[in-house]
Amino acid sequence: MKKLLIGLLLIVGLGAGALFSGLANPLVEWQVKGALVESGIGEKRAACMAERMVDRLTIGQLWKLRQGMAAQEGEPEEGYGLGELVKRLRRVNDGEAVAVLTTSAGLCAIGLG
Repeated sequence: MKKLLIGLLLIVGLGAGALFSGLANPLVEWQVKGALVESGIGEKRAACMAERMVDRLTIGQLWKLRQGMAAQEGEPEEGYGLGELVKRLRRVNDGEAVAVLTTSAGLCAIGLG
């Protein structure tokens, strides 16, 4: 039992170290890109946005964006308009995360990202 607990603590410690040191950034970026593509953004733009977002936001902020932007009961999964997008962005309740998301979308759309 003691060995199992030490092993689990070691794994958690290594995972936390990888996240804080940036070694896990490619994995996190891949997850963010996948979520963006899943929401209807093209591959190339999603890759650009994911790179910027992972560099500028914490894991917690990325998680809040993912949860806040997800469709809730009664909301459309895709093909929604600007009003629905604004409603979902307000739900995130993190100004910095929303600013990074929107500026990343804009800069990547015009090829400056």
